Amino acid sequence: MERMERIERLARMLASARAAGPHARIAELPDDLAPASEDEAYAVQDAILRAMNQAAGGWKIGAKSAGGPAQGAPLPACDVHRGPATLARAAYAKPGLELEVAFVLGSGFRADAGPPSETAVRDAIASVHAAIEVVASRFAGWPDIDRRRQLADLQNNGALVVGEGVPYDAWFDAHFPFVSPSMRFTFDGIDIAQAPAANPAGDPRWLPYWLVNHCIARGLDLAPGTVLTCGSYTGMHFPAGAGVARGEIDGLPAVELTLT
Repeated sequence: MERMERIERLARMLASARAAGPHARIAELPDDLAPASEDEAYAVQDAILRAMNQAAGGWKIGAKSAGGPAQGAPLPACDVHRGPATLARAAYAKPGLELEVAFVLGSGFRADAGPPSETAVRDAIASVHAAIEVVASRFAGWPDIDRRRQLADLQNNGALVVGEGVPYDAWFDAHFPFVSPSMRFTFDGIDIAQAPAANPAGDPRWLPYWLVNHCIARGLDLAPGTVLTCGSYTGMHFPAGAGVARGEIDGLPAVELTLT
């Protein structure tokens, strides 16, 4: 099978499963459709958004250690919500909840302009927010599946709920404890955060710079208003049923998600 045919077929499968819900999860993926490389997985991401007729309303970025290697995935605009938000739990087979710090771009980046400096990326960030990511897979075997398949599946993103923000200025940049902020994450009032609060990527401020250069290298523009969410500080919680998730990060407005 030709590379582009493989990419487009897998993207259509994942987009259809995303639209149809948990009953349509992929139980078995033919080997000839599996991404053969990380680059192919990223190409599948792009094709998913085309199949959904969606722009990227945000990106999720993460790394398992400070300094990388990092990975990212575009988030369809239809699945990026301003909090407080209400979502149907039944839309996800096994939703996981994470509390994250997200940045919103005040100005965009064009791929044809070339790679910017780290300072230019920081200057482009307009605001900082608390965010709750709903983690969900289109593969029935998740989490025990190949990492390239997870990457192709928009890095297991189901939805993102973004709280109100605060300006990202020099004072905030200097004083907010990005490595280990004080936070509380609850579901129906019960603490669900894994302590202590920490991001595997360390200080997440390097991740937007990585993401901008990743996009430019792949010929992708980033629009003003794009949300960049940068990994969980709290681990992942799998709610057994409906309820209200609330994330509070000192220095940022709270974010709330109701699962019905």
